[in-house]
Amino acid sequence: MPSIDPTPERFAALFGARDVPGTIVMINLLRFRQRAAYPPDFDARPCSGGDAYQRYAEVALQKVYAAGGRALWLGNVAMSVIAPEGEEWNEAVLVEYPSLKAFLDMIGDPEYRAVTVHRTAALADSRLICTTTVMNAFAPPRKQVE
Repeated sequence: MPSIDPTPERFAALFGARDVPGTIVMINLLRFRQRAAYPPDFDARPCSGGDAYQRYAEVALQKVYAAGGRALWLGNVAMSVIAPEGEEWNEAVLVEYPSLKAFLDMIGDPEYRAVTVHRTAALADSRLICTTTVMNAFAPPRKQVE
């Protein structure tokens, strides 16, 4: 079943964890629609899902930076190696925020919320996975405990 927006239960859990210490990285998996599906009353030029997502990303990335975050990595998905049959993605994006609170404050911003219409129109399916740091790639590995 496609997932575009968090369920009320998942959003409540995320909001309840807002005081989780440290930086977070949001892993975004994106599958675009062939044609963006805007609401009938929304005035937008017809376009592909990828183009609609770009409309969203132009404002969203500004909001990420304003929240103290940064885009770490964006890539085209070549293939899913371990995944349910038929689960394929177009892009993967890693975005770092200084805290979960910073992310939640950003998604509450009225200008950010207004631009999410493009994200919703763009996506056929998505995943948004919130992670906390276990190991920094630039730090030495943790010692194994025997």
